[in-house]
Amino acid sequence: MSFAGIYPILFSFFDARGNLDEAAMRRQIAVCADGPAQGVAALGLATEVSKLSAAEKRCVIDWTLAGVGGAKPVAITISGDSVAAQVELATYAAERGANWLILQPPRGRAQPEAYYFDFFAAVMEQAGLPCAIQNAPEYLGVGLSPQSIAMLARERANFALLKGEGPAVLIREVIAANPRLAVFNGRGGLELIENLAAGCAGMVIGVDSFDWQARIFAAVRAGRTDAADELYRVILPGIVFMMASLEHLTCYGKRIAARRLGLAVHDRAPALAPTAFGLEQVAIYADRLGSL
Repeated sequence: MSFAGIYPILFSFFDARGNLDEAAMRRQIAVCADGPAQGVAALGLATEVSKLSAAEKRCVIDWTLAGVGGAKPVAITISGDSVAAQVELATYAAERGANWLILQPPRGRAQPEAYYFDFFAAVMEQAGLPCAIQNAPEYLGVGLSPQSIAMLARERANFALLKGEGPAVLIREVIAANPRLAVFNGRGGLELIENLAAGCAGMVIGVDSFDWQARIFAAVRAGRTDAADELYRVILPGIVFMMASLEHLTCYGKRIAARRLGLAVHDRAPALAPTAFGLEQVAIYADRLGSL
């Protein structure tokens, strides 16, 4: 299977009591499954995965795979602070029908780069699915160099993808050093067109503007650069607004998606509280994009 295109990564919607809102999550999943994106992703930073229990992670996996129903590939982000914990979750995702995995580095005090290299290699050895690593030092505090990524790809045949979080110029260096990997970037869609020009296979981005970004991806692939630029000009201000930080993404990006989906938002602490001005901007950007 070839992995490319726009993959919206699910936001976590909670109810007024702070529990995962199954109905809201299923609605979000159904819209992503039926929309123009090439795949669906779950349990990443946008999903506020650090706030979810092991049981909740399994619920999100179950709802996502059932809701997509094999209509398009599903990527599941795997988190956990031990190799055993990540292998357990990876096995669960594989058994439910996930197509590929995105491995996050373990949390805790920063370790030498070799520690993360060995950690990822050990998980991949047992994972059984094509794997990416989430190489996002700006957000996670740790990452592998392009040289270490290339070495890991030589050692693990199922290390077939990479999920980056960085400027297009840096992602281009990673792609040049690792031509065998299908490299995805994120950052909400910042530099979307530049990332595709740099050689990215696709983007893992929030649900907020995924339908627009999928149309931009299709336009770029078809050589319709003017059409891609015109669409991107519409969504870029909203992306810049919500990507001021990860907290802004899960506060305001989620609310843009929720307004387009017709859903309410209840935060699970700790969370950035929206301001009145911020909510005004959410309404402007969401209404500009239209309902989902």
